[in-house]
Amino acid sequence: MFPSLTTLLRGALIATAIMTAGAASAAEAATDAAVTPLPVATFAGGCFWSMQRHFDDVAGVTATRVGYSGGPEKNPSYNQVASEVTGHAEVVEVTYDPAKTTYEKLLTSYWHYIDPTTVDGQFCDFGHSYRTAIFTHGEAQANAAEASKAAIEKSGVLKGKPVVTAIEAAGPFWPAETYHQEFYKKNPVRYTSYRIGCGRDAALKRIWGDKAGS
Repeated sequence: MFPSLTTLLRGALIATAIMTAGAASAAEAATDAAVTPLPVATFAGGCFWSMQRHFDDVAGVTATRVGYSGGPEKNPSYNQVASEVTGHAEVVEVTYDPAKTTYEKLLTSYWHYIDPTTVDGQFCDFGHSYRTAIFTHGEAQANAAEASKAAIEKSGVLKGKPVVTAIEAAGPFWPAETYHQEFYKKNPVRYTSYRIGCGRDAALKRIWGDKAGS
């Protein structure tokens, strides 16, 4: 018995729908593959609450996360890092749009928001986890970071003090606990109290003058 015309038409429609869906999926996959992820920069500069608040306001930055990097332990907790047993630093991971800013501009913003002459600490926070460091992603970032560090030292703004900020190839980034992400927004009173008590703004003004970050 031959299939009816209705059956044949239904089969043809189903086959066409399958082919169309397959083509659409392939097109979507090609589009996804063509989208280049935005670059990231990773900076350690003392308290990551303050570092995130600072970079959230920098032009061209599309996203930030705070976390831990620079140590061998996998997925460390805040308590472990703060106990100085993991070797990690508190860091901010900065995603940026290269059409709107450059890595060099991010470096300038970074320098002006830290004290690059203090070993293992920043302002009121002390310990290896509060050290300053630039964790570079690739040779281009490493070269740019080294050049910017040399320029800072040559400028004389630090009055002869050496820059102790390390420049290292980035290793794994471990996101900090949820309550640390955008802490300054979730707990504005507590963060403001910490920021004023820590004296970061006043110290930055003494180091960098009008170029100090905020």
